[in-house]
Amino acid sequence: MRKLYSGYISSFQGLSKEVWWLALITLINRAGTMVIPFLSLYLTQKLNFTLGDVGWIMTFFGLGSVVGSWIGGKLTDKIGYYKIMTFSLLCSAVCFIALQFLQTFWSICIGIFIVILVADMFRPAVFVALSAYSKPENKTRSVTLIRLAINLGFSAGPAIGGLIITNMSYGGLFWVDGITCFFAGILLLNVLNPKKAKVLDDSKNEAPESAYKDVPYWIFFVAMILFGFIFLQYFSTVPLFYKELFYLTESDIGLLLGFNGFLIFLFEMPLVQYFEKKSWGSITNVIIGCVLTLLSFLVLNISSWIGVLVIGMILMSFGEMLVFPFSNAFALNRAKRGNQGEYLALYSIAFSFSHILGHNSGFHLIDSFGYEFTWGIMTFLGVIACVLLYYLKHRITKNINE
Repeated sequence: MRKLYSGYISSFQGLSKEVWWLALITLINRAGTMVIPFLSLYLTQKLNFTLGDVGWIMTFFGLGSVVGSWIGGKLTDKIGYYKIMTFSLLCSAVCFIALQFLQTFWSICIGIFIVILVADMFRPAVFVALSAYSKPENKTRSVTLIRLAINLGFSAGPAIGGLIITNMSYGGLFWVDGITCFFAGILLLNVLNPKKAKVLDDSKNEAPESAYKDVPYWIFFVAMILFGFIFLQYFSTVPLFYKELFYLTESDIGLLLGFNGFLIFLFEMPLVQYFEKKSWGSITNVIIGCVLTLLSFLVLNISSWIGVLVIGMILMSFGEMLVFPFSNAFALNRAKRGNQGEYLALYSIAFSFSHILGHNSGFHLIDSFGYEFTWGIMTFLGVIACVLLYYLKHRITKNINE
């Protein structure tokens, strides 16, 4: 136990003060992100929209994410990550609070689009900031620390959100989300001001290549869309599966989603440190994570025993512990070829496209063919993602050898 404890503590050592501040800001922000996991339930049960309507609303969610990530990447390269992160957090606060007052289909579509556009400008900016505040050898662990903060926030957020819905109303979620965004923005203004923060990696590429001409990166981009497509079901269609087939309450669903964050809090940093030492590289680690995630959907079709929900959540959790840090590390390293904002915006846009395609398709598949067929499709898409990543690894290795 002492050895395990020492190993766990050592996995956090060597990271800069600025990375820790960035993690705290992310934690405060994400702890308030209670709206997103319950959005499908809010739209169907509170506002009485059909699953088809919810699918289209989530498509606008994805469109806002694509546009926000693209704008965030462009502006990060032009005016810097600090200004973009501050603007995104403070404006998101107002947008989330205002969203609860929208009731009609089109007003919610437009409102969701604007909210996510503003919120997701933060994503490429925070990745560039993370790269600047980290030594080259610490970048993967720095990414993992930020993800740890995100998942710790998501662990607390859904659990508290479920209690707020049960004891108060859905409206309270929007207020909490807005207030936490505001406090995260104020903290960022005070602790990561360029006059105070220390940049550890300010290397510039004097002859940058365009991310849009990097063919291997496009293969990676498509694989991440497919992974995001299946992963995001856990935050849209899977909660409905829990409720409709297993009759879980909102509080139960919140606790199960929170279990995901708890597992990541305990295991992700040591797991990443362990796999980081392996000689096979980041892409192989991403493939292993993809396999675990597709298996999480496979087990949902095996039995009607409620325990499969926990098994599926465990498999998905360990899958994302490998996919996100190592795919992010691959994107950060690849970004050295060109404008960092452009590369990291494209990485974020891959998951934005997943929002556009995944939620809508998931709801329509369930509506037309049921849950069992839908989980089978998710498993198949996961296999395709693994094949693409294997081809990417083969292509990169071949180019290095040549």
